[in-house]
Amino acid sequence: MMTRKYFGTDGVRGKVGEYPITPDFALKLGWAAGQVLSSQKGSGKVLIGKDTRISGYMLESALEAGLAAAGINASFMGPMPTPAVAYLTRTFRADAGIVISASHNPYYDNGIKFFSAKGTKLPDDVELAIERQLEQPIGCVESAQLGKASRIVDAAGRYIEYCKGTFPSGASLSGMKIVVDCANGATYHIAPNVFRELGAEVIAYATEPDGLNINKQCGATNTHALSAQVLAHQADLGIAFDGDGDRVMMVDHQGVQVDGDELLYIIAEFYQRQGILEGGVVGTLMTNLAMEQQLLSLNIPFVRASVGDRYVLEQMQQHQWRLGGENSGHIICLNHTTTGDGIVSALQVLAAMQHDGHSLREQLGTLELFPQVLINVRFKGEHNPLESEAVLQAAKRAEVELGETGRVLLRKSGTEPVLRVMVEGENRPQVERIAQQVADVVADKCG
Repeated sequence: MMTRKYFGTDGVRGKVGEYPITPDFALKLGWAAGQVLSSQKGSGKVLIGKDTRISGYMLESALEAGLAAAGINASFMGPMPTPAVAYLTRTFRADAGIVISASHNPYYDNGIKFFSAKGTKLPDDVELAIERQLEQPIGCVESAQLGKASRIVDAAGRYIEYCKGTFPSGASLSGMKIVVDCANGATYHIAPNVFRELGAEVIAYATEPDGLNINKQCGATNTHALSAQVLAHQADLGIAFDGDGDRVMMVDHQGVQVDGDELLYIIAEFYQRQGILEGGVVGTLMTNLAMEQQLLSLNIPFVRASVGDRYVLEQMQQHQWRLGGENSGHIICLNHTTTGDGIVSALQVLAAMQHDGHSLREQLGTLELFPQVLINVRFKGEHNPLESEAVLQAAKRAEVELGETGRVLLRKSGTEPVLRVMVEGENRPQVERIAQQVADVVADKCG
């Protein structure tokens, strides 16, 4: 992909109040996007959804003003999961969908990402066209051509019915007790209702957003509270979403976390038995080696993409496969969705459990992931720690010690200024020690 000034792997991201996550930039971004969309002569309508961050009010107002100045109508949905915006963009036949969210990040971060009319990430040429437009002076159409704003009042209900429709017809979750952790994010008023309406007894957790508590010690990035809730309520399992609902993690009845790799494996193995897998599975550079080996033992092809749902989807489309995902819990089921969807992915796992009569732990069969340690090291400015000879040498020494049954991966995050140090191998104490050694070298060069 060509170098972008504003768009990263998942839209425009940053700290609220710091460029580019400022009201003036959001205003101009709305105008620039509106200019590009207007040239495509579509419906002239854009949908806007957001998560529960307090800054969402400010950013959606600024975006709407910019869109209106370009002659584009905006329809607000309020707090809605990212995959819901993708789905509703298609069903309302809008020119694009905009999500105001920083996903799993804290409340003080935010982001703006776009979906095409097909509910997929914007094509590269459209993103580049928006970036070029951002370099132009902002303008305004004639008063009679200004865009209008409206609100979609039944957006949540529409999406709830869509999610339920991805669960097998005639099947039920009756008799199952589930703790649902919504991360005080965009799924708070949707996910519990989906599982309840399918028959489950639901204990809702982290469903009281106040604008500041999104992802705070809860959700897919921190399942400790969910595990405690599952044990306290003697539930069958727990399900955790991140702030914008495109990721999912689970915990079993013993409170043990089941991560994205394991969930992806359950879905793949079930789809294969049902004859609906259609090809193989796309993972990422972070996918656990044991998961890859287990899939191959079932004659399920597997390929790795770069980290990020954009790249997973690219590989899925290239191979014409229907299933892919990341160990972070971002899973794409193209037979149901056009993007990662935490609720839909969870329902696919529950469908397998319901069909087989197994617990979540039993559904994993003989799969045992290799110990994998991930340490995030923050850095400032344009300095790239991966260009440091000391860092590269530390990684090489680690790989030699781990041998053929382990690996080291260093990569810059596409959504925040951190370098991710991942070490994987068969021996956990060794993996933890090596990961910390490499991270210490990285931290020294980032200081």
